[in-house]
Amino acid sequence: MHTNTCTRTCLSCGASIRGRSDKKFCDDYCRNHYNNEQKAKSSHSAYVRNITNTLLRNRRILENLLPQEEDTIKTTQDKLMRAGFNFHYHTHLYMTKAGKTYTYCFEYGYLPLENDWLLLVRRREEN
Repeated sequence: MHTNTCTRTCLSCGASIRGRSDKKFCDDYCRNHYNNEQKAKSSHSAYVRNITNTLLRNRRILENLLPQEEDTIKTTQDKLMRAGFNFHYHTHLYMTKAGKTYTYCFEYGYLPLENDWLLLVRRREEN
């Protein structure tokens, strides 16, 4: 049996590592700490994280307002804004043949109607 004579150290804390030859960290805490530090060093990570969080919050608000058994419901812009919805962030737009533009946050979207009303919609996956 061959023993590994090369001393390996944890990339996070510098402690000696035992186990597999490709192991880089002494435990899960050090692995998570190291990866979080690498993400924090990235100059755009906070910006991207904030946008992603806003998109996910928008999606969650739409999901909570639209009953699971329904694919559409009417609500007001004010109700979305009071829930924390940010109308400046969305994932994509969809224009119908009739020229109506739906704004989507992932599979949930809305169509502006008259007098600040919105039609909330859910796009189901096609099988």
